[in-house]
Amino acid sequence: MPSTSPDTPLADDALNQALSALQQQHPETKARACQLLWRAVAEQRLAVSVPLQSLAPDQPGRPEQPGMVPPSEVPRRRLGKPSGRAALIHAIAHIEFNAINLALDAAVRFTGMPLDYYHDWLSVAADEAKHFLLLAGRLQQLGYHYGDFPAHNGLWEMAEKTAHDVLIRMALVPRVLEARGLDVTPGMIERLRSVGDPETVGILEIILHEEERHVEIGSRWFRHCCAARQLEPDHTFQHLMEHYYQGQIKLPLNEPARRRALFSESELAMLRRAAHG
Repeated sequence: MPSTSPDTPLADDALNQALSALQQQHPETKARACQLLWRAVAEQRLAVSVPLQSLAPDQPGRPEQPGMVPPSEVPRRRLGKPSGRAALIHAIAHIEFNAINLALDAAVRFTGMPLDYYHDWLSVAADEAKHFLLLAGRLQQLGYHYGDFPAHNGLWEMAEKTAHDVLIRMALVPRVLEARGLDVTPGMIERLRSVGDPETVGILEIILHEEERHVEIGSRWFRHCCAARQLEPDHTFQHLMEHYYQGQIKLPLNEPARRRALFSESELAMLRRAAHG
């Protein structure tokens, strides 16, 4: 990974550019800024300095559309019709747009973490940007644009609940909300394959493969934080789930993918128990 240079002026620091991307309202501009930022960091043309204070704003930049509605009011997705497939793709694109903001926020909000932590989350932001652009392009092929359907704000609401503590953020955003994608994406792939949509299937296969790494990054830094505070990670994860997560754990769990993403057998057993009530 690239190292920081003492000669790099603060104005050129990667996290300042990450903050600018986080505040950007236009989705495609935000996505491309993330890709360019990570390329500069990976090629050691731009340094990352561990922040001494949080740079994060209260809210990320986002467009006026899509409008936010309760989850129950998001359109149903009947995949037999192009409009239904477009609604599904839009919902996933919205998740990926939020995931860009979540990765950038993780990088600019929390201070005092090892340098690799910031590299990891800038790389995740670039991946999420790629996913969003792929889905936005697929929407356009179907005659739609991001913002044409209403969406809900559940991912960012969890970011707000966990903004005060990097350990809690790592436990509950990548390891709960984003890990849910590991569980549901294989089923979506099969449904889309059954209705003859190989283009969207190909995009979701890319997303499924790369999201596994993102969840693993969350697991790794969650365990790092637990070790630094002398906390047992499995019990800590269960405690945080009970106190912060109001949703329902649903089966099936993609246990092979979750194991590769560093879920322990104890954690998987706890999730299975929670799913059964």
